[in-house]
Amino acid sequence: MPLIDRVRQFVRDHDLAGRETRVAIALSGGSDSVALAHIVRALDAAGELRAVAVAHFNHQLRESADRDERFCAELAASFGWPLCVEREDVAARARRERRSLEDAARTARHAFFERARARVAADVVALGHTRDDQAETFLLRLLRGAGPRGLAAMHPRNGSIVRPLLSCRRQELRAYLAERAASYVEDESNADVSIPRNRVRAELLPLLEGRFNPRIVDVLADEADLARETWQWMDAAADDLIAACGRAEAGRTLDVGALTVAPLGLRRFVLWRAMTHAAAGRPVAFAHVEAALRLLESEEPASVDVPGHRVERQGRNLVLTSRPTVSNRRRRGSGQHRESGASAANLFEYPLSIPGEVPIPAAGCVLSAETVLSGAIDRHAMASDRAVAVVRQDLCSGPLRIRNRRAGDWFRPLGLGGRKKLQDFFVDRKVARPSRDTVPLVVDETDRIVWVAGYGIDEAFRVTDPAQVVLILKLKLLGGPA
Repeated sequence: MPLIDRVRQFVRDHDLAGRETRVAIALSGGSDSVALAHIVRALDAAGELRAVAVAHFNHQLRESADRDERFCAELAASFGWPLCVEREDVAARARRERRSLEDAARTARHAFFERARARVAADVVALGHTRDDQAETFLLRLLRGAGPRGLAAMHPRNGSIVRPLLSCRRQELRAYLAERAASYVEDESNADVSIPRNRVRAELLPLLEGRFNPRIVDVLADEADLARETWQWMDAAADDLIAACGRAEAGRTLDVGALTVAPLGLRRFVLWRAMTHAAAGRPVAFAHVEAALRLLESEEPASVDVPGHRVERQGRNLVLTSRPTVSNRRRRGSGQHRESGASAANLFEYPLSIPGEVPIPAAGCVLSAETVLSGAIDRHAMASDRAVAVVRQDLCSGPLRIRNRRAGDWFRPLGLGGRKKLQDFFVDRKVARPSRDTVPLVVDETDRIVWVAGYGIDEAFRVTDPAQVVLILKLKLLGGPA
């Protein structure tokens, strides 16, 4: 089947775009993204989608970065497409946020994609990831010890991000460009084998291909598809089992009887998911889940300490509780009784999708999130509404969560000019002590408080530019008006 027809079929099979879908093309200047631009242009000409812009992000990591930006501008102009471009010192961001360069680059890049999408009113942003990229991602995650969720690697669609080229090999795309005498730029950092992905690409995959299986890329990409299907089934089955076990996300209590009759793989997955929520961003490994599984066989009270929390057998239940810090244990041992956060019985925590909404029974409310362009809202009118917060999306690191307070929580209230303990903030605001455990907190992947719902945002997330893409966070009563 011709390459263009294979992409057309892939787009159709995974419902990535239709005749009226407005598509922005993420263009780096490399062969994969340039081939994507040519293919999207052909599909646009055939009336199968609507190409609306090119989006280029300059990471400022290489001397040739400005050359790549110029190349992308010239290609966009030759196609008659508008160009959205932004630059950021990603290396400085990585140092500032104490994260790896690769992680900082990905976070910055995807935040830009969302801003670009809003700027040109696109429905999706198309990325040029290939079947080779899928195989590399599968291997990288396998080497790090991932389960079905991680081994699913890159999904054809992830929110507003689509990957139409996942059925294509990299050499096919280069041959496609050669037939059209189309040029592209080479990223010299691809030769740096100190970067794990490059090492997998330059050393491990050729070894597997030459010594074990010449079709290894296709085999690994197919395995990623199988893992994705397995993950989707397990996720749905886990929802049903959690409903039978108890409210794992809210009360962190699981019924042992319901767990033990489930298949081992599903039992392990439900425990991993509940423990991951309780771990507040800390990694939960195979050995931690294995230790928790052994508690199911115990008839006596027993517990294990795992990252960020404790799993305890209490009668017919497994109870997941936050583990007290050393300083808190010392305070209790010395007879000092200070308020230090929600009690174990009152803890709650939920993932927050964007867009999406989450009911919080303990607080009697629903919290929602949506993305808009800052200039499209009246921020001054919203400023007086305590039930609404407008925050910078690009600074919200990773997936958001909603939880109640924990010992040691602090944030930087607007206008204060410094940090403040959440406990002291509640005292200053005269929040009744019994109500403090039910105030929802929106936190990012690093557990930074973004919004103390109903009271105020952290200074770092304040919107300062009308061109910024923002998150609208809203609080409403359960059963109240939308």
